[in-house]
Amino acid sequence: MKTSTSAPGTLYTPAQKARRDASVWTLVQGILAPVQFLVFLVSLVLVCRYLLTGEGYALATGSIVLKTGFLYLIMVTGAIWEKTIFGQWLFADAFFWEDVFSFGVIALHTLYIYGLFLGGFAPMSLIVIALAAYAAYVVNAGQFLWKLRMARLQPETPA
Repeated sequence: MKTSTSAPGTLYTPAQKARRDASVWTLVQGILAPVQFLVFLVSLVLVCRYLLTGEGYALATGSIVLKTGFLYLIMVTGAIWEKTIFGQWLFADAFFWEDVFSFGVIALHTLYIYGLFLGGFAPMSLIVIALAAYAAYVVNAGQFLWKLRMARLQPETPA
């Protein structure tokens, strides 16, 4: 069942907020998001090290693959979270644009994986793709942080 927010400027109806607060998937997302960000930061350092010194390509590559794995995991668990809270797997009204942009982030990460394992892309091409994916990820993470802030600022409404 698809449900929408009750008033403009609110992210959750009282029922959605109650489901969000009671869901184990909220905790899962709350754990995975900062872990993914930490993996991203370490990977970014390793990628920059490779770009600056020409050394550590294997470490940079491994870190990008690990970051991509976390991205896939958080997308799947996020879809479960949206289904639990909003009654649809993705593109709930409250998170529509974040989900749209997430697919762009996933597409770039997947292009990297494709190029690495199947496409025979040159190392520098792969690194450029990874950096584009990381830039998109930062924007997307900012979108979700903004929504988290908006949710915290949302006034309490009686059930």
